[in-house]
Amino acid sequence: MNKWTRWEDYVAIVCGLYAALAVMWTAQTALSTSLMLVFGILLIASGVLNLSLPGTPWLEYVQCAFGVLLFVSPWMGAYTDHTGASWTSWIAGIIAAGVTAAAFKPANDARHHRVMPSH
Repeated sequence: MNKWTRWEDYVAIVCGLYAALAVMWTAQTALSTSLMLVFGILLIASGVLNLSLPGTPWLEYVQCAFGVLLFVSPWMGAYTDHTGASWTSWIAGIIAAGVTAAAFKPANDARHHRVMPSH
């Protein structure tokens, strides 16, 4: 697996970027702003790490967890009544988690097919 070629990670980065930037045009609470910014930035960072370090399955699981956390953040932060913020979190979170979950097998396969140095 080559660096910087995984479309799933680019999608997760875009979802994180959209969630982080959406705080500028959606009605927010203090907590929704914090949660959307934090999970959006964490999705961006994990996506960049996944792109630069292919074949590291644990990073895929971390990225998927960030997507799930963004998805559940409207309930965690009690901002389900702020429609724009909650729908942004739900949609971006489920897309990021879904595409990342689809990348579990390729990441595991890449890890197991790498040539290991002999001792």
